[in-house]
Amino acid sequence: MQASRRRRTAMSNTLYCEPVQKVEAYCLPQFQTLESHLSYINGSLGGNHSFQTYRDRYCMLEASSATGSYTVYHSPSTASFSSNGSTTCNQESQLYLSDIRQSPETTNCGSPISGSCITDDVTDFMHKLKELETVMLGPDADFQESYDNSLASSIASSEIDSWRQMMLAIPRRDLKQVLIACAKAVSDGELVTAQVLISELRQMVSVSGEPIQRLGAYILEGLVARLGASGSSICKSLRCKEPASFELLSYMHILYEICPYFKFGYMSANGAIAEAMKDENRVHIIDFQIAQGSQWVPMIQAFAARPGGPPHIRITGIDDSTSAYARGGGLDIVGQRLSKLAKTFKVPFEFHPAAMSGSDVQLKNLGIQPGEALAVNFAFTLHHMPDESVSTENHRDRLLRMVKNLNPKVVTLVEQESNTNTAAFFPRFLETLDYYSAMFESIDMTLPRGHKERINVEQHCLARDVVNIIACEGIERVERHELLGKWKSRFRMAGFNPYPLSSLVNATIKTLLESYSDKYRLEERDGALYLGWMNRDLVASCAWK
Repeated sequence: MQASRRRRTAMSNTLYCEPVQKVEAYCLPQFQTLESHLSYINGSLGGNHSFQTYRDRYCMLEASSATGSYTVYHSPSTASFSSNGSTTCNQESQLYLSDIRQSPETTNCGSPISGSCITDDVTDFMHKLKELETVMLGPDADFQESYDNSLASSIASSEIDSWRQMMLAIPRRDLKQVLIACAKAVSDGELVTAQVLISELRQMVSVSGEPIQRLGAYILEGLVARLGASGSSICKSLRCKEPASFELLSYMHILYEICPYFKFGYMSANGAIAEAMKDENRVHIIDFQIAQGSQWVPMIQAFAARPGGPPHIRITGIDDSTSAYARGGGLDIVGQRLSKLAKTFKVPFEFHPAAMSGSDVQLKNLGIQPGEALAVNFAFTLHHMPDESVSTENHRDRLLRMVKNLNPKVVTLVEQESNTNTAAFFPRFLETLDYYSAMFESIDMTLPRGHKERINVEQHCLARDVVNIIACEGIERVERHELLGKWKSRFRMAGFNPYPLSSLVNATIKTLLESYSDKYRLEERDGALYLGWMNRDLVASCAWK
């Protein structure tokens, strides 16, 4: 018993440390989320805005940074940001507000059709606009009460309440409420209202401002893309001018260092695997999204320090072309780096690459060999697997059943604690706004707003996910997070049982968080670990067998 405790302590001392000897630098992983509201007229946001002005205005977002001006003209098929202030795509066409079209045959912005849906609403819109102007600019409260009483018979009370909320939100510059109002208008198909609010939002968001302003810039891009039925094109255009691979890698490294989310996930998973494999001589780890392979650097070091000598380690690394771009080549790069490290620490090591999307993996791709103790790692990856709501193949549950049939000693799960998989657009929007607000606030505590790379970090590591969640549907929406409760149901249905997490690992993670803001919190409940920012859970980790 005492010997076992000493052995585990010896491994824990090296499980999360940098190599004692100088070895090649390892790249770090990618963070792999009012019914009819009308504009504030003649108010505090810039004078008189006629309906024609809104129709003719470019979809434009301007923001000043500490180092210069960022001006972005949004095209539904091409809009994005670049670090030098230019647009990121080659097409020259921009999206006019009057060009947003929706088919009378569809309620979703899925196909191009006649633009008459806007002009047909003009008369009714102008009538309501005049009524609202009268309400807002009325001389006294008595008139307001008289107006409300007369209007109640023709307009639903919920609609009146929505107008009031919007009128209060815009003049007091409540960006969050205006974003919500715009999303509600988009959700309800109120195109004219959405266009007016988009115009106001463009004066309120900034990629270099407060956390909500920065997040709002990317959320707004997603809303514009959704209205223009161009969610897929926007997501693709965010890739069309990606930085060079070494630059993208540096942005991912910065995000990894300034936020503890990835370190928390990898440390908790590594701790469970090390505990399960402490007495094994041959270990096979299957990583369903190996990215740069950074998670396994401290693991190899920990096994090297194991009393009695290290086991033979074989890692099967699965990954697709997205990570290949970031690391500047195929999985052979990861294999070479890890092999070099293992050789340095005298650990017997093999690497088995499987260059494919996780949802395409079959049993034959895993290189299973007899006599090996198996560990399977799902870190920030299962939410990318389409489930029954997207495909009849339901790869999310298929993979879990396949892994269970391999009889692994431990399976680790690390996921963002967010509910964006099957939720309808508007509740999904609210969840995304809440989740990423916490994340952007946490970044603000560590990386100064004047930091020249902060915009690049947020744009290239986070913005794409936000836009995908808001703008895309069906198979094109790949960011499909689920709460841990749902993941637990999936694992149990596949035949798994919970595997207890190590209290030693929990203590190590608490020590890690001491080097970050005291607003981070670590909580263990129901057999899982949760990392949160203030009152919002952001990442959950658990293990299964």
